[in-house]
Amino acid sequence: MNIDNRIKYRHLLCFLEISRQGSLARAAETLAVSQPAISKTLKELEALLGTSLFERSKTGVRLTAAGSAFLRYAGPSVQALREGVRSLRAGEHEAGMVRLGVLSTVESALLPDVVRRLHAQHAALVVSVATGPGAYLLGQLRSGELDLVIGRVTDNPQIEGLSFEHLYSESMTLVVRPDHALLGAGAGQLGDYPVVLPLAGTSIRRSADSLFMQLGIAAPPRRLETLSVALSRRYVLDSDAVWVAPLDAVRQDLACGELVELDLGLKEPGGSVGICSNPSLPPTLAMQWCCEALREAAVVYRNP
Repeated sequence: MNIDNRIKYRHLLCFLEISRQGSLARAAETLAVSQPAISKTLKELEALLGTSLFERSKTGVRLTAAGSAFLRYAGPSVQALREGVRSLRAGEHEAGMVRLGVLSTVESALLPDVVRRLHAQHAALVVSVATGPGAYLLGQLRSGELDLVIGRVTDNPQIEGLSFEHLYSESMTLVVRPDHALLGAGAGQLGDYPVVLPLAGTSIRRSADSLFMQLGIAAPPRRLETLSVALSRRYVLDSDAVWVAPLDAVRQDLACGELVELDLGLKEPGGSVGICSNPSLPPTLAMQWCCEALREAAVVYRNP
């Protein structure tokens, strides 16, 4: 069947935004049009295609089987057109932008390696990075404010409906400054020192709490709770604190001897670090480049 030339760009934009928002009202607000106008545009598209694209309910709308099939083609088509227009406006060598949400555990080692790989191959690519708790970043991904989220997010409730690609497993470890009194001592003295922990409610905090449970001790009352790698590192280097850290966050410090791993005879099994994406949004060329660079860099972490 030939493409119906009555299908306009506005029909596709309307369809994609309703699919992303799951609501005609929210889609209308995002597109700055009235709800009756967006309803009319959707009805026009469904009439032209001869099928229903969404199922309506009191809580919103969801794609029908036909809508899901159409999404696989409508999204890439609109994105290709956008990239074509941008390339003409910015010059043929303009590579665009990729917007990443990065959990703190991977920002100090994995991410710099990935950005280095990307810029070595794509000189004009802009890599925009946002950091924060997993729930916040996944919310940004779901709303289309981010293209990808990188880190340990598989046990976060916000991941429901999103896609996840495993890259490697990352464990938690206890680290201290090189001349710390706990080096060579047992776990029983751990409670006498301040501890640095991830924020409560995060997936890595649950892993840290699990580590203390396996050691048979309670988390010390003197503690710093933060997701800031820079703050954690500085505090541990300048004090007697013990940092319960994701291995990625301290990998380079351990390699150069700035920090030392506290061996208590127990290894936390680790969590899955990977790439989270929104399947309702079409992947851009820059996103594909980024995923390729992440897979290449992750080989080192799978085989240290």
